[in-house]
Amino acid sequence: MSSVHHDVGHLPPPRVEEVSEDVFAYIQPDGSWWINNTGFLVGRRGVISVDACSTVRRTQAYLDAIAIVTPRPVRTLINTHHHGDHTFGNHLFAGATIVGHEATRSSIIEWGGPGAAAAFWTEVDWGEVTVEPPFLTYTDAVTVWSDDLRADVRHVGTPAHTTNDSIVWLPERNLLFSGDVLFNGGTPFLLQGSVAGAVQVLEEVIKPLGATTIVPGHGAVAGPELVDDVLGYLRFVQATARAGRDAGLTPLETARETDLGEYAGLLDSERIVGNLHRAYAELEGGPLGRPIDAAAALGDMVTYNGGRPLTCLA
Repeated sequence: MSSVHHDVGHLPPPRVEEVSEDVFAYIQPDGSWWINNTGFLVGRRGVISVDACSTVRRTQAYLDAIAIVTPRPVRTLINTHHHGDHTFGNHLFAGATIVGHEATRSSIIEWGGPGAAAAFWTEVDWGEVTVEPPFLTYTDAVTVWSDDLRADVRHVGTPAHTTNDSIVWLPERNLLFSGDVLFNGGTPFLLQGSVAGAVQVLEEVIKPLGATTIVPGHGAVAGPELVDDVLGYLRFVQATARAGRDAGLTPLETARETDLGEYAGLLDSERIVGNLHRAYAELEGGPLGRPIDAAAALGDMVTYNGGRPLTCLA
């Protein structure tokens, strides 16, 4: 499909991949900061979308891509969590019922628009964003249907990437839209969630599903091996945090002394700092996902990045 006019800098254009009959992944390279994946199910009466995009331009390009596949309207929009790369475009889905976890709704309202990102990331043309939270909410799970195809929308049960992550599971297709519980090729990010919780979710919720196709929140479509890849990184963060804390180092100091090894090639490697802030908090105890000083952690990430704002190509 042609989307040259939507291209950003040197990044390849987004692509639509049919991952199962009438089920599509919308993959946005390169999957780095604020550049997420979405997906959509096409039925006789309309389309179900999994997530929106970060900017008006990117979300409009996504809607244009859906329109190339089908003339039917998007009737339902599911938000997998509150982060703006998945929700800032919600307002462009005119007429769609926006579905999300109760805490996704409250967190979107609390976060507000893109302004909070300005201090930490390079400049982004967000467009005119109107915050539009889910108005159909659930506490544990809800099922949506595309004709006769079942799609189970499930809260993962414990803080992981955020406090309000949901997955979309198509049992008849062994197909999972994981949201940001899984990243492919990018560094997982747990600052607003829980490292230990993410391990628990991958082991106890995601693995037992037996998904053969996974559409991650960022990066290329993957198979079940992605779960173990991400688990490996999460355990690396936990071990690094324990060693750094035992040595009396701050999360930033620990990050600077850490050889990322096999994870050095993942995009947005400065996330190690935010992840260590979260892992340190968990070593101190308290409930998983409890609020910590995200601004301080992001500031440390900028420092780790040589004092430069974090690169965002959205």
